[in-house]
Amino acid sequence: MKNLADIMKQVQSMQSRMSDMQEKLEALSVTGQSGGGMVKVTMSGKGVLKGLDIDSSLLKAEEKDILEDLIVAAHADAKAKAEAAAADEMKAITGGLPLPPGLKLPF
Repeated sequence: MKNLADIMKQVQSMQSRMSDMQEKLEALSVTGQSGGGMVKVTMSGKGVLKGLDIDSSLLKAEEKDILEDLIVAAHADAKAKAEAAAADEMKAITGGLPLPPGLKLPF
């Protein structure tokens, strides 16, 4: 039974660290960019859009399609950075053990 008690303590510790990680991700701010920095998207580590910065030279009617593409690309860049930060946090919690295939972090 001692092994079971040790396992339960480890599970409780991991739950606490997971909760801490969720708080860190919420507070984390990442910025993705595209078009050489002409469009910047800032989001939380959990994927919440916090800000958008667009270079004024793109605010022309004939640049609409380009601007839309750049916003999507900047968002994808920020999302990739947030996911990488979340993966780093998870490695710290799990001691470097990889997540099982198909297990995704809650965003």
